[in-house]
Amino acid sequence: MRRSIACALATLSLAACSHGTLEPPYHRPALPVPPTFPTEQPYLQQAPNATPATWQTVFTGPKLQRLITLALAQNRDLRVAVEQVEASRAQFHGQRAALFPTVNATASALYEREYINLPAQFGARDFRVTEYQLGLGTTSYQVDLFGRIRSLTRAAFLQYVATREGERNVEITVAASVASDWLTMAADESLLKVSQETLATGEQSLQLTQSRLNNGVGTGLDVAQAQTIVQQARADIGRYETQVAQDLDALQLAVGAPIPADLRPTDLDDPNANLPVVPGALQSSVLLRRPDVLQAEDQLRAANANIGAARAAFFPSISLTGSGGTASASLANLFAPQTMIWQFAPTITLPIFTGGLNRANLAYAKAEDHVAVDQYEKSIQTAFREVSDALAVQGRIDERISATQGLVAAAADSLRLSTALYERGEDTYLDVLNAQRTLFVAQESLITLQLLAKTNIVTLYQVLGGGFA
Repeated sequence: MRRSIACALATLSLAACSHGTLEPPYHRPALPVPPTFPTEQPYLQQAPNATPATWQTVFTGPKLQRLITLALAQNRDLRVAVEQVEASRAQFHGQRAALFPTVNATASALYEREYINLPAQFGARDFRVTEYQLGLGTTSYQVDLFGRIRSLTRAAFLQYVATREGERNVEITVAASVASDWLTMAADESLLKVSQETLATGEQSLQLTQSRLNNGVGTGLDVAQAQTIVQQARADIGRYETQVAQDLDALQLAVGAPIPADLRPTDLDDPNANLPVVPGALQSSVLLRRPDVLQAEDQLRAANANIGAARAAFFPSISLTGSGGTASASLANLFAPQTMIWQFAPTITLPIFTGGLNRANLAYAKAEDHVAVDQYEKSIQTAFREVSDALAVQGRIDERISATQGLVAAAADSLRLSTALYERGEDTYLDVLNAQRTLFVAQESLITLQLLAKTNIVTLYQVLGGGFA
């Protein structure tokens, strides 16, 4: 008995002193992209460096902040991500439990009647047996000499951490989606106002051409041409009213709840649509803080840990099974010293022939590790392309807006002069018609560019991993 106990203690001590695993050393892959983002035209010219920020420092408008706060509480995609984190954490704790022995308390009672000697017709006698047992036991506790269980536990933990980064990525996406949908609705409200203003101008022109026709100085062609502007404006109003309604539906889906009327945008001139200036001097290493990149690296590290577990399967494994307690034929003597019982059964298993299973599992773990490396590098390359695209837009957007603002001003002057010449009879209505159409198209283009400038800042917030300052 003493030798068995000493053997058990030695085995447990050896397990306690063994902290190593068979995982290969982890080295983060080198960045598969240039060290800096493009700086030549048309990319954004570099200015102060960017530092991490939060959505509150990017979307400072009270309306947007209230909407994003509501979305972070109600958005169903984010709720799913949170539950996935909880599920992954539960899996980690379940795997971690294998590092510890399981101890169970048992209690039993046995009542038995047996016959001895011959059957009853030959004078057989019977007797009854009663036995009570109470004890503690552990079943199949595996001593983790070569770190197999520790590697599996580490892999489960890294998968849990990866799901937490996934949750953060969803949070950033939700905030960006709410801001983009809100800005899109604001732009469509602006376009609706332009269409309504165009309708009012067209109706005035129609009245003018009709009056000139009634006075014998105009033509039916002028009236018909004026009507085309009116009807086109009416059609545009219907189109933009539909788009505004659809924008509201999209915004409510992103938020996950009905949108209060006071949080809806009026137009792109709404103060809540003001967003910060984008910084420059961005190093590509900034991509390493993106949640999706961090998630890919955590999955890579988990795959590396799985290699250690697969390697450990080639070595012997030791399992311990034991129990101890008391047994007695009567409850009164159940705790007497002479009723103590114990059992200890260590088992060592050495894999000799597994039909290639262990080699196949190791090859699979290494292949999964190579896949994880490629996915990690692809996530960085994708992030680099997304940031570069956004910087390309941001680099010339102010110039494009300025040019379009000049076009709107010139078109407005052209309409004013053409209308004055037509009223004096010095020009045809065709020039007025062309000027009205040119102005409307220029106004649409300006609003579209202003929306692009604002949503591109939202895009930069997202692709830079959740903000800039």
